[in-house]
This record gives sequence, structure tokens and C-alpha cells, in this order.
Amino acid sequence: MADSIRVVIVDDHSIFRSGLRSDLDDTVTVVGEAADVPSAIAIVADTRPDVVLLDVHLPGGSDGSGTDATGGEEVIRASSTVPTRFLALSVSDAAEDVVRVIRAGARGYITKGSSGVEVSRAAQAVAGGDAVFSPRLAGFVLDAFGAVSGETAAVDDELDRLSTREQEVMRLIARGYAYKEVAAALFISIKTVETHVSAVLRKLQLSSRHELTAWASERRLL
Repeated sequence: MADSIRVVIVDDHSIFRSGLRSDLDDTVTVVGEAADVPSAIAIVADTRPDVVLLDVHLPGGSDGSGTDATGGEEVIRASSTVPTRFLALSVSDAAEDVVRVIRAGARGYITKGSSGVEVSRAAQAVAGGDAVFSPRLAGFVLDAFGAVSGETAAVDDELDRLSTREQEVMRLIARGYAYKEVAAALFISIKTVETHVSAVLRKLQLSSRHELTAWASERRLL
């Protein structure tokens, strides 16, 4: 049996949240729920789950309308300092929704027609670093990113030089975080951050954090 992973369910319908919670198998432990953007951001920061099961059309976004279709994207971007992964779980199978949430940083996208076992397996896969999509949605992602497949492969090769922790540190440093802020976000010491930054610069053959920011920006990693 796979090790249990910790998940947060984010959806504005309480009946869906309770139904999903009861349908997930014992490889998944639900550590929190949220119904809108602000509460989702807060609970992700508080519980730091392995995976967030995230509705795409989530209310409470920055426009204050309560119908913000980019609410899921906002949660992902606001949680960039938290070492968790996001799996979009939505009734929508529109290409634009799939592409937008993947560009925001989600590791997968499945529809709400999925069974509890399928969601559990998808969450486990995402927690392990895999990308997961409902079969008919994978084509949207291939179409959207196929034009830059060569570039993506090159970026993957470069990222493969870095450990998972080094990639986390790299993204935060490239976004302009101070060493102290990175240490606090990842629960490591400042000295450890310095060690990781030195390793990242050496492996990527860069000489400064300014070059690192430019490198990450060019590769759409920010």
C-alpha cells in the first residue's frame, strides 16, 4: 500500500467536499477544507499539505465578484512559497481552463466525474512529481505546449541537474526572496539556503542571483 499523503480540498460546494472526503481511499488523509480564495490560501499556508485538490472556478478572488474564474490560479500563485503540489479537480473541461491552471503551476487536471479511487491515485501521482490529466484533457496541454516542446525538453534537462530542494530554493531566490525569507518558507537554516544557492549557481553555470533571475524568467519558471 502506498504511503498516505496529506491533502486539502478546496471547493465552494460543501456537499462536494464532504462527498469527496468520504470517497477518497485510505492512501489519502484530508487535513483541511476551504471554500474560497482567501480561506484556501490561509489553510494551505497553515497545513502545508502534500497536494491541494483545487476547484478552478473558485469565488473570493481579487476582483471581489464572487465568480472569479481565475480563483484557482490565484491560490496557486499565492502559495508559491509552500512546498505543495496542486491538482485541479473541476467540472469544467474547457481547454482555456485547463491551460490557464497548468500555466499557473498545477501539476494535473481531472474532472469531477472521476471516482474517489481515481482522484486518490491522481493525488498520489502528483505528490510523487508526476503530471496527471483526464484522458481527453491531455490533448489540450499537448496542443498548448507542443510548440515549445524542444524548449521544454531543454529546460527539463537543466532542471534535472538540480535536486528537488535546490529547485525550490532556486525559484524563491529568482523571485527576489531574501535568504532569510527562503529559510523561513522552507523551514531550513540560512546557511543551508546559502549552500543550495551556491550549488544551483555552480550547476547552472551562473555567477549571481541576478543571472539566476534572468535564467528562470527566460524559461518561464517564475
